[in-house]
Amino acid sequence: MTTHERNIAAAIDPAKLDKLAEVAIKVGLNLQPGQDLFLTAPVAALSLVRRIVEHAYKAGAGLVTPILSDEDITLARFRFAQDASFDRAPSWLYEGVSKAFAANTARLAIVGDNPMLLSGEDPAKVARANKANSLAYKPALEKIAGFDINWNIVAYPGGAWAHQVFPHDEPDVAVAKLGDAIFAASRIDTADPVAAWAAHNAALHARTKWLNGQRFAALHYTGPGTDLTIGLADGHEWEGGASAAKNGIICNPNIPTEEVFTTPHAHRVEGRVVSTKPLSYQGTLIDRIAVRFEAGRIVEATAAHGQDVLRKVLETDEGARRLGEVALVPHSSPISASGLLFFNTLFDENAACHIALGQCYAKCFVNGDKLSPEEIEAQGGNKSLIHIDWMIGSDKIDIDGIKPDGSRVPVFRKGEWA
Repeated sequence: MTTHERNIAAAIDPAKLDKLAEVAIKVGLNLQPGQDLFLTAPVAALSLVRRIVEHAYKAGAGLVTPILSDEDITLARFRFAQDASFDRAPSWLYEGVSKAFAANTARLAIVGDNPMLLSGEDPAKVARANKANSLAYKPALEKIAGFDINWNIVAYPGGAWAHQVFPHDEPDVAVAKLGDAIFAASRIDTADPVAAWAAHNAALHARTKWLNGQRFAALHYTGPGTDLTIGLADGHEWEGGASAAKNGIICNPNIPTEEVFTTPHAHRVEGRVVSTKPLSYQGTLIDRIAVRFEAGRIVEATAAHGQDVLRKVLETDEGARRLGEVALVPHSSPISASGLLFFNTLFDENAACHIALGQCYAKCFVNGDKLSPEEIEAQGGNKSLIHIDWMIGSDKIDIDGIKPDGSRVPVFRKGEWA
C-alpha cells in the first residue's frame, strides 16, 4: 500500500468500519453457526473484508471464501484483451458459486468501485461483456433472485467512488465524507446499530402489512411527465426490511434499505414515466430517462444522456423491456435528505420510489418459495438476465392504489406516505 493509499484508508473511522462489519454479519446475513460464506469485494475494501471475516468466524462460520476485484485489472481487459474475449465469461466459476449456494453457502457483496470506471471504454464491448457475464451468472443469480439463501450487500468508501460523489474535495476528505454518509445511511452512527436495525425493520414491516392488507390490483403514478399505471402480479406480496430466505434464515439483503417492494405484472403496465434521478450503469450516467409502456412493454425510450447504453440494455432480452420490481420510498428518507447522488443503486434507489427493468423476485409472491418458475411467470412475474433499478419518485409524485373494483386509496401524496 502506498503512502497515498494509507492516508486515504486512515480517513475512515476504524470503529465504525468494525460496526459495519458486525452489522453485515449479524443483521445483513444473520450468519448461522457452521454456515459457509462466499464474499466478493474490491481490493480497496480489504480492511472491511478482514473485519467481516473476523466477525464471521466469531459468529461460527464454517469456511469464508473471499474473491477480490481490482479496477486496474478490469481496465486492462478492455484495453488489451482480444475482441472475442468480450463474448465470454468464467462459467466454471459461476457454476461453482451456484453449487455453493445449493449447499446453503451465504453470499455477501461489498460494493465500492469507481461507478464510472468503464465510462471511457467502448460501450459495445461493455455491453457484450455484461451480457456474457449475465448468461454465465444465471445459475447462481436464480438462487439469489429466488431468495434460496441469506445474502447481503454493504458498501465501502473507495477512493475513486468518493471522488465522484465529492469531486471538489481532497482525496482523504472525500473518502471521509463518503464514509460518514455510508455509516449514517447504514445506521452505524447509533450506540447499538443491531437494535437500531430491529426498530427500522419493524417500521418497514408495518408498511408491508398495510399494503398486503389492501390487496391492490394496480398503482397509479402522477407527476411531472408521469402518468403511469403499474398492474401488480397476481398473488403478489409486499416485502421490506428483514425477511426469511428459503433456507429459513431471516436476513436483510440490502444495507442500507428504506424501500418496501413487490412484483408488478409483466403485461399490465401502461403509460409514461420519467426518471427523477440519474442512473449510473456500467460507467455511464443515464439521465432523464423517459419511457412509454404498452401492455407491460416499453415501446418508446429516450434519455438526455446515455441513450445508446439504455437502448442496449433494453435489447438484452425480451424481459429487459418489462418490469420486475416496483418499490415505494418516501422522499424524506435519510438518503434522500442527505442531498447526495451516490452514483450507486444500493443508495440511490433508497432515495426515491423506483422501478426495476428485468428479473422479478420469487419472494414477492404469496407462498413464493413453493412456486415453480412457470407458475411465477403465469402470475405475471417477469424473466430476464438483468435487474436494473431506476428512480421515478420525487416530492411531486402522487400514487393511488387501485383495488380490483376500481376504487382508489391514496398511498403517496407529494412524495410521502398518505
